[in-house]
Amino acid sequence: MRGACKFLAGLPALPDKRAGKRGQNKKPMRIYLVVMDETQEAQTALRFASVRARETGGSVHILALVPRQSFNAFGGVQATIEREALERAEVMANAAAGNIFAESGRMPVIAVRPGSPQEVIRKYLEDHGDIAALVLGAAANGSPGPLVTHFAQHAGSLPCPVYVIPGSLSNPQVDAIAARGV
Repeated sequence: MRGACKFLAGLPALPDKRAGKRGQNKKPMRIYLVVMDETQEAQTALRFASVRARETGGSVHILALVPRQSFNAFGGVQATIEREALERAEVMANAAAGNIFAESGRMPVIAVRPGSPQEVIRKYLEDHGDIAALVLGAAANGSPGPLVTHFAQHAGSLPCPVYVIPGSLSNPQVDAIAARGV
């Protein structure tokens, strides 16, 4: 897979940090779920998850949400609006995945789901019991955002920990924190 793209062929592969030889002492892969949207805090969360996955020999799942429209247009117009929203989410998720692949040599899993964000995330966590952590980014100023607020309030009922990455951190700060696992 690494040789499939000519422009990526010259990039050095990141070392696989998993201990032991193939099949021996193999630990389950840590999977970090990032909810992707067009905000800077989502980019920060994705950066953290990518570095953390690289350091632990894990992987990243990108979940792009397509919120339900709060209005109903006539049949054909409504279908067009929903299709465009889905396409926008797919493009955003694929661009983010491409960035991860370029930096780490590993392609993340991409999922695009319509619906209420909280319900879609909970369902995704239920369906993927091997998720090690839900990684969310908090806004740098003001309220941390609706997802952070919701999942912080309900963290005790989730099947995995929630990592909330402050939006005020610089990329080097995010990288350092993710690399040392704090």
